[in-house]
Amino acid sequence: MSNVRQKDYGTPASRAEATVTLTVDGREITVPAGTSVMRASAEAGVGIPKLCATDMVDAFGSCRLCLVEIDGRRGTSASCTTPVEAGMVVHTQTDRLKKLRKGVMELYISDHPLDCLTCAANGDCELQDMAGAVGLRDVRYGYKGENHVFARDNSGETNPRFMPKDESNPYFTYDPSKCIVCSRCVRACEEVQGTFALTIENRGFASRVSPSMHETFLSSECVSCGACVQACPTATLQEKSVIEIGTPEHAVVTTCAYCGVGCSFQAEMRGEEVVRMVPWKDGKANRGHSCVKGRFAWGYATHKDRILNPMIREKTSDPWREVSWEEALAYTAKEFRRIQHQYGRTAVGGITSSRCTNEETYLVQKLVRAGFRNNNVDTCARVCHSPTGYGLGKAFGTSAGTQDFDSVEHTDVVIVIGANPTDGHPVFASRLKKRLRQGAKLVVIDPRRTDLVKSPHIKAAHHLALKPGTNVAVLTALAHAIVDEAIFDESFIRERCDWSEFEDWASFVSEERHSPEATESYTGVPAGELRAAARLFATGGNGAIYYGLGVTEHSQGSTAVMALANLAMATGNIGRPGVGVNPLRGQNNVQGSCDMGSFPHELPGYRHISGGETREIFEKLWGVELDNEPGLRIPNMLDAAVDGTFRGIYIQGEDILQSDPDTKHVAAGLDAMECVVVHDLFLNETANYAHVFLPGSTFLEKDGTFTNAERRINRVRKVMTPKNGYADWEVTLKLAQALGLDWNYSHPSEIMAEIAATTPSFGKVTYEYLDKMGSVQWPCNEAHPEGSPIMHVDGFVRGKGKFIRTEYVATDEKTGPRFPLLLTTGRILSQYNVGAQTRRTANVAWHEEDLLEIHPHDAEQRGIVEGDLVRLASRSGETSLRAKITDRVSPGVVYTTFHHPDTQANVVTTDYTDWATNCPEYKVTAVQVSPANGPTGWQRDYDEQARQSRRIEAVEPAE
Repeated sequence: MSNVRQKDYGTPASRAEATVTLTVDGREITVPAGTSVMRASAEAGVGIPKLCATDMVDAFGSCRLCLVEIDGRRGTSASCTTPVEAGMVVHTQTDRLKKLRKGVMELYISDHPLDCLTCAANGDCELQDMAGAVGLRDVRYGYKGENHVFARDNSGETNPRFMPKDESNPYFTYDPSKCIVCSRCVRACEEVQGTFALTIENRGFASRVSPSMHETFLSSECVSCGACVQACPTATLQEKSVIEIGTPEHAVVTTCAYCGVGCSFQAEMRGEEVVRMVPWKDGKANRGHSCVKGRFAWGYATHKDRILNPMIREKTSDPWREVSWEEALAYTAKEFRRIQHQYGRTAVGGITSSRCTNEETYLVQKLVRAGFRNNNVDTCARVCHSPTGYGLGKAFGTSAGTQDFDSVEHTDVVIVIGANPTDGHPVFASRLKKRLRQGAKLVVIDPRRTDLVKSPHIKAAHHLALKPGTNVAVLTALAHAIVDEAIFDESFIRERCDWSEFEDWASFVSEERHSPEATESYTGVPAGELRAAARLFATGGNGAIYYGLGVTEHSQGSTAVMALANLAMATGNIGRPGVGVNPLRGQNNVQGSCDMGSFPHELPGYRHISGGETREIFEKLWGVELDNEPGLRIPNMLDAAVDGTFRGIYIQGEDILQSDPDTKHVAAGLDAMECVVVHDLFLNETANYAHVFLPGSTFLEKDGTFTNAERRINRVRKVMTPKNGYADWEVTLKLAQALGLDWNYSHPSEIMAEIAATTPSFGKVTYEYLDKMGSVQWPCNEAHPEGSPIMHVDGFVRGKGKFIRTEYVATDEKTGPRFPLLLTTGRILSQYNVGAQTRRTANVAWHEEDLLEIHPHDAEQRGIVEGDLVRLASRSGETSLRAKITDRVSPGVVYTTFHHPDTQANVVTTDYTDWATNCPEYKVTAVQVSPANGPTGWQRDYDEQARQSRRIEAVEPAE
């Protein structure tokens, strides 16, 4: 048995509070009521043989290997399907059971290839383990008669059946000859993932697992989450990495570096080589599940494109020159000091990363404030979720989501607005779909028909397909219906909110201009459908709101977040399991980068830079006087660069040229700077304009913490030596030292100690505490020593919840004769953000280019057919990409992703931003679509500039 395998208790844990005491093999055991005999035995250290049972899924009771004898009952019982009872006496080892189990196992082995020595699962195979556990030493029937590999012909001879391996999936193989038809993979696909992509076809010896519709795994509905591979007890479904490398010999628990769900994984290793990533069962965010990215797409860490040596160049037209770390850091420090001497203290700044750890992000903002002596620090978190911080801060008093992910199991009605969890946050989506299959109701507010609107075994009760840009109008109309029908929660409002503020808000939303009937003409949402959705949310039980960038990335993003807060307070859906307002964060540490003070106006813990008491905490610790004036945001830095007053920038782990709006403006700002320092894994698009490249490290090469969308602080643990020589925190440390700062951290735990000492919400957080607890959700301090899974339980952080008027103001971005369509953007399951990581993995098998979704009506008007190359043009710029004709989008709306730099959707997005936070309005761009016969002029120029910029001087071989 593999020494890294996580313990499997056979059946899921019972959540009952009442307990039952029974006796198993003479041992008295007390477990929660509803626990299976198998699990109770396992928890007491008594192993019962099993094949079809696994604690990933509900008991099935088909293999008959787990039989036990129970005093007072005739026959034998399957321990996986038998719940415990008070006083029950169980025997797991008797002569009768031994004989039965050996007979069952003999039948399994008689229908299984005996190539164990050369099988990829040798040493990590449950069938092999169970054969040993029951003492099977001989098979009387042999591997000769008719079975699922051999068929008997009319003459009585046996001939091999044609059952080829399916190797279509880039990450795992399917070998039907080794299938024992335990159905674990089928059940995992249904119960854990919720895709229903697998089935058992045929009967008897001909039965086997198959993707539905007889397709290959790659062409089927399978989403490659890995649940089936994890569930398989044999080598039927096996990772190709295990086949190539061998079984792992040790394991380290760490945290995924992709989306904001923050899944825990066990990195299973041979030496310093990753063999596979297996979801950690005790991970409180993912509960043992994963998606294709976290489970399989980690190969970028060893990709040949990684830059492992520092490089510098005086001009961006020069080729890169590899240098030592010492030279690169000394050059950077000299240039930043020269720029500040020549142009002033505020002429340089930094950008922190939402992909790096809390500790690394904290150091970058500290470097800017204590080293550069200004507040010119920003992060991509402002480019996506700053309206969350502003809106929830105003309404509730804290800048983060209110629940943990477990809360979804208690919800009755869910509103998903401006988010596509099945693609952007798939592990959370699986949990949500499971709850929907159990009977919860769903309202989807989205201009596009996402998979949550309708997919196997789930269907939204209401899909409000609004016109892009009208979120605030729709949300205020929902509030109008709730107030109009008097279905608000008056007792909650009087107890937890300011009643006079509620009355003012209620009078505002009650105005006829906010009614569903009045707003229908410009939102496109039928009044009756909207009223029904409002009624369902207000009266359907526990109501939860989940939202994404489709809410925040608008000129009224902050207003929309406040409108969501209003709905939650008006219906009493705050402060208990199953409710709340929950932002779905895009990147792994978006929440953490905000928490760590990455904004030009806020120190760690969301405290304004103008606050003297807060500044004094850091000034005493850092030994410098801090500037009390907010610094520049990213767009302001770019504007100032074009104006000639901002000349140097340190960018850690962000690709602003591809991810920020109005690509041409970003390029102009970067091009005007004299020292652009990019600290990253690859020569990304921003590095086209860089003068210094500092190679970064992956999440596999560092220690630290990430904070996910539910405020969960999770440990990141190093599993291999950094291939570039240093973890990212060490690079920033050495840059600070080159600038003359007296920094002497020897481990990220020391940085976390400083964070805890200065940031009240992290007061009790230490690495030792996280190791003990597994993870905690902030605030974690003396008042909340075990963290805070649910916020605002007894009252709002700000005191009384604040109702705020949400006046709808139409965006300045308007359609017209030249640009009659509205473009909105989003993510796809297989790719991540700007694609720097996932494009360097086999995930390109599912999405090798960005496509433009266009409605059949709009396509026909323009003479466009499926797969045509089309020109996508706006007032800002133009690009070309291939068309995908679909009714997922409404007429007048087009949609694309932003994962590939050769299309760069942001070359067409505008510079309009949220009124409160400058969050860009990515989601509403007036465009025209027309047939194209090749790349645009911008694409050709960009491609040539990028190729020239990525030249690296050949290094002379050492003599």
